[in-house]
Amino acid sequence: MKNIKFILSILFTLTISQAFSQTDKATTIKIVADKNYVFTANSAMPLASNDINRIMMRFPGMNGGGGTINLTGSQYDLIVTKDSIVAYLPYYGRAFNAPYNPNDGGIKFTSKNFTYKEEKVKKGGYTISINTNDLKTENYQMFLRISQNGYASLMVNSVNKQSINFNGFLEEPKKKKSESL
Repeated sequence: MKNIKFILSILFTLTISQAFSQTDKATTIKIVADKNYVFTANSAMPLASNDINRIMMRFPGMNGGGGTINLTGSQYDLIVTKDSIVAYLPYYGRAFNAPYNPNDGGIKFTSKNFTYKEEKVKKGGYTISINTNDLKTENYQMFLRISQNGYASLMVNSVNKQSINFNGFLEEPKKKKSESL
C-alpha cells in the first residue's frame, strides 16, 4: 500500500511539473551551456522518509504519512551563474547541528567559490556536480540531473544534514527591469 501511494505521488509530481515547465530543448541547451539558469523546486523528498512519516502522521488528514512534500506555488530555487550559486531551499529531515537562529534553517546560501562539473548524458540530458568551498558553517555537494526538456532533479548532500532530493524544472533567469529597458 505504501508503494502504491509513493508511485502515485511521483506520478502526480511529474504531472504537475509538466504543467509548469518553461523551457524547450533549445533553451535548455543554451542556459546550461551559459551556466545561467534557475532550478525551481516543485517537490521535496527527504531521504529519511520514515522520520518524516512519523511527523506527518500527527497532522490532521495525513493518513499515509509523507514521502514527497509538494512545494508547488512556493518560491524555492537554486540560481546558478558563472560566478555564483544562490540557494533558497527548504529542508526536511534530520539535521545533526541546528543553527542558533531559526531563520537560518533550510538550505540558504550564496557561494562565490565552488567547483562546477558538467557532463552530457544519453538522450540529451546533463548531470551537473556542484561543490561549495566558501561557506562558514557547512559546504554542500549538489548533483543536478537535467532532461532535455528542462525537468530536473537536485540531490543535496551535507555533512551536517541527511541528504534530500528536489524535483522541479529549469528556466531562464528573470530579467531585471533595468536590463529590459
